[in-house]
Amino acid sequence: MSNITALVIGGTGATGKQLVTQLLANSTISTVKVFVRKEMTDLHPKLQSFVVDFNAIDTWQHLITGDMLFSVMGTTLKQAGSKAEQYKVDVTYQYQVAKAAATNGVAIAVLLSSFGANASSSIFYSKIKGELESLFIALPFSHLHIFQPGILERFTNDGRVFENIGVSMIKWLNTVGLFRHQAPLPVTVLAEKMIKVALNETTNKVTYYRLNDISNI
Repeated sequence: MSNITALVIGGTGATGKQLVTQLLANSTISTVKVFVRKEMTDLHPKLQSFVVDFNAIDTWQHLITGDMLFSVMGTTLKQAGSKAEQYKVDVTYQYQVAKAAATNGVAIAVLLSSFGANASSSIFYSKIKGELESLFIALPFSHLHIFQPGILERFTNDGRVFENIGVSMIKWLNTVGLFRHQAPLPVTVLAEKMIKVALNETTNKVTYYRLNDISNI
C-alpha cells in the first residue's frame, strides 16, 4: 500500500498527537487529514487540518474521504461536565464520523476503545465504550481494528489524576515483579501498533487487540 490518506479524529489528545506525528513520518502515508475543534499549530506538507463543528457534521461530512480512519477521541466525566456530554464525545461524535467515513468509501477503521468495554456493563464508562464498539461493528468497513488497552502512560498533565496515580502504582508494582502483564502502555507504542495493523493486510472484518495482544503486534 502507498499514497494512503489517513483520517484522524481526536488528534489533539495524548494518543492522537502521537498518532498524527507518526503518520506524518510514515513514508506510505501521503496525506493526513485531521478534524479538530481548534486550529492546530503544526505545519507539515502532508497535514490537512480542518476546524469543524462536531455538532453539525452534515456541513463537513463530504470532507471525510480517504483510505483509513483512526478514531481516538475521548474525554473524562470531569472534563465533559456531565454523563450526557461525555456520551456525546465518546459515542455520538465518533459514530457520526465513522458512519460518514464508511458511506464515503473509507475501507479501514481503527478504534481506540478501552479494557472492559461492555455495552451491558453497569459501569458508565465501560458501557458507553461497549456501545461504541457495537455501532462501529455494524458499519460496512472492510476491516475494523478495535484496541482495548489497559491503563495508558500519556506523558501529559491532562487532569486524569486517578489514571496518573494508577500508572505510578502499577509501575512501582512492576519493579517488585508484580502485575508485569498489566504494565502501563505508553501512547507512543499504542500509536505505533495502531498504524501497523491498519497498514497490514488482513482477511478479518473485525479484530480485537486486548492487553498483551497489543505488545505482540
